Amino acid sequence: QVQLVESGGGLVQAGGSLRISCVASGSTGGINTIAWYRQAPAPESRRELVASISDDGDTIYEDSVKGRFTISRDNAKNTVYLQMNSLKPEDTAVYYCNAAQNFGPGYEYNYWGRGTQVTVSS
Repeated sequence: QVQLVESGGGLVQAGGSLRISCVASGSTGGINTIAWYRQAPAPESRRELVASISDDGDTIYEDSVKGRFTISRDNAKNTVYLQMNSLKPEDTAVYYCNAAQNFGPGYEYNYWGRGTQVTVSS
């Protein structure tokens, strides 16, 4: 089992910055890709991928955050960060950490944290 705990969310004005963190604990061996998802407050909103980083350091970003957000990981600390700059009100959401763990075919697991709220005021 892997536990993921997010932190660092809060209230920030538009144009400001925040860095959120995700710490993994438990049986963390085999974790390859770690990602940040977000879900906006609207009832019909879906959880969407914001950014991901592989164990090789390859990154993927959702188009609306490219150039503003940076994902990074510190494997020694089992921690992934999301640096968010030039924040916009539409970035307001609960941000969730997700970890993919792979021990081979048929032994893939997916874990979620409980989320951290990011609110951007206009």
